[in-house]
Amino acid sequence: MKKKLLGLLLATTMVFGMVTGCGDGGGTSSGGSDSDDTAKVESKEASSGGEEDSSGADGEIQVGIVLPTKDEPRWLQDQKQFETILDDAGFTKQVLFSQGSSAAEKTNVETLISKGIKVLIICPQDADAAAAAVEEARDAGIKVIAYDRLIKNTDAVDYYVTFDSVSVGVAQGQYLIDNAPEGSDIPLYLYAGAVTDNNAFLFFEGAWSVLQPKIADGTFKIANSSEAEALKDKAELTRDEMSKIMGQVTTDWDFNAAKSKAEAHLTAAGADVKGDVLILAPNDGTSRSIADVFAADKDITKYVITGQDSEMASVQYIIDGKQSMTVFKDTRTLSADSVAMAVDILDGKDPATDSSYNNEKIDVPSKQTPIVVVTKDNVKEVLVDSGYYEASEFTGLE
Repeated sequence: MKKKLLGLLLATTMVFGMVTGCGDGGGTSSGGSDSDDTAKVESKEASSGGEEDSSGADGEIQVGIVLPTKDEPRWLQDQKQFETILDDAGFTKQVLFSQGSSAAEKTNVETLISKGIKVLIICPQDADAAAAAVEEARDAGIKVIAYDRLIKNTDAVDYYVTFDSVSVGVAQGQYLIDNAPEGSDIPLYLYAGAVTDNNAFLFFEGAWSVLQPKIADGTFKIANSSEAEALKDKAELTRDEMSKIMGQVTTDWDFNAAKSKAEAHLTAAGADVKGDVLILAPNDGTSRSIADVFAADKDITKYVITGQDSEMASVQYIIDGKQSMTVFKDTRTLSADSVAMAVDILDGKDPATDSSYNNEKIDVPSKQTPIVVVTKDNVKEVLVDSGYYEASEFTGLE
């Protein structure tokens, strides 16, 4: 069993090595053709709706996984990776989706506890609300691994596996700087993820760290946030200050919310914040929705827009010139890192970590996974040559 897992992890690492060698810099879905993404990663589902149960003959499972929603291609990709790695390694597991509900998330955790799990891997829907669920798991003697999103204000999180979320924001912000038109007062539209998601704050923190000097010196002009404009001279923002800005520009990770917000902003925008513009979009789904709105405005002559997750629909947008970049976060590596931690726990070992994150209660031992910036110039090398996608899934790929 262990040999199988080690072999799979080694293969994943070799693939990821190919990927990182191709990126043009490293530092978390939406409208568009999401049906293609879903079709690619759809796995068999139990009759209860979206559950994958590989319990043994005694009905018990070793590893339980709770993911936030099956309505975004990103999380279906993660599901597929977990099922493949754990099946190949010979571990019993069950994957459950919370569908955007903290109440459902807590029920999912309780269901997995009743199945006798030894390790819980959970990506919280709400960073604070998930604390109650993982405390139940801790009280049942289960080790908890927070996956991709940190769970806040609890000491019931044993480990955290994540991409370097601050670096994601840095990469997005730096891309806008590197690809901005010349001049001053260049319109900058800011958008953010859900204010209930700790990662959304980390993404914004990273982006602000590189964008703020350009805002303060007049190179960029904030187009859609009075709160950001009021804080433009402050290099480091408090959590409350970020909350005020993000409250104005949040997309809630929702495609339709992003579309509506972008439409409202452009309707209210004057000529001085149109023309050639820059757009900080938090992830691929919202990026496509926002890009469609800006592309339809006759007073927008050109836009540069960010993204993340390398969703199939956004890869096609990048090839077609509709989206400028995406941050590739290889879920093969992230899920493999999580499973490696779970195996160590099941074997009575201490998992390897390389950093820690404070969740406002404790410093959580963590393992970080690298990121890669993907543009039209390197999309084939990073996403196709690495085996993440097939070339036949896209049109116009050179």
